[in-house]
Parts: sequence; C-alpha cells; structure tokens
Amino acid sequence: MQRTYKTPSYAGRQSRGMSTEPLRFDTKIAVLLREDLETWQRLNVTAFLVSGLGTEVPEVIGEPYEDADGVPYLPMFRQPVLVFEGTKETLTAAHARVLSRSLPRAVFTGDLFTTGNDRDNRAAVRAVPTDDLDLVGLAVYGLRNAVDKVLKGARMHP
Repeated sequence: MQRTYKTPSYAGRQSRGMSTEPLRFDTKIAVLLREDLETWQRLNVTAFLVSGLGTEVPEVIGEPYEDADGVPYLPMFRQPVLVFEGTKETLTAAHARVLSRSLPRAVFTGDLFTTGNDRDNRAAVRAVPTDDLDLVGLAVYGLRNAVDKVLKGARMHP
C-alpha cells in the first residue's frame, strides 16, 4: 500500500515547536579537508578547526541547550558546518584566497599530527612560512558568496 506524505495542519506544525520553514543563513561555516586523509584524521582535523571559530567570531555560537529535565548543555554553532574535500592544490589555492579576503580562518597542518598539545601545535605552525605550510585542513567563516569563492574547486565531503 502506498502512502502519501501530507503536511500537518498549521496548528499541528505549531504544536511541535519547530518551524517547518528552512532557515537560510547569509553566512557559511565551512571546513576544507585534504582528500588523502584517513578517517580518524578527517574527524580530528574538523574538530580542531571549528573549535577556533567560536572564540573569534562569537556570533556563530547559538544559545545553550537544555533537555526536558532541565539539564543544561553547552551552546553550539547556530548554523550547519559544511565539510568539503579537495586536493593539496585545491587547499593551497583556497588558503591563498581566504588570506586575500581576510576572512576568519583556522589552519591545520600535517605537522600537527606529531604534536600533542596546544603549545607545540602553535610552535609547529609558527616555524613554517605561509607559502610552505603543509595544509591538511582549513576552516573559514564569512558571507556565503565569499566562502564559496574561497572553496572554488572543492567538492562536498562524501
């Protein structure tokens, strides 16, 4: 038997407490990963990269969460994080574009896989000139069209 999907009545939609209208943001949070990373590296790099955005761009952080029992949880980003992948060359070009546009960004280099703490991570990045960074990940935040231009040539992560 085939069933058709029917949108609930207006009253039914309101009782759920969530809008059915999709929210469209004029900004974008994006992460670009080098395509040759292992799965654990992709997850680790993504987590590290996005952690910096909320500290420098506080408007990307939403309100704290609370469950039905009143247990509080930390706030998270107010919008989705889109994850892309590309070649080393794509990442290098995106890095140059993000720098030329002065957008908020975070980088993760291959050297950071061998360090174990924040101090050593910062020293590893500081030791390498900009053009010689072994980029494996880049996070960027900004107006949608500006971020799209930075990510030119990248594809959505599978």
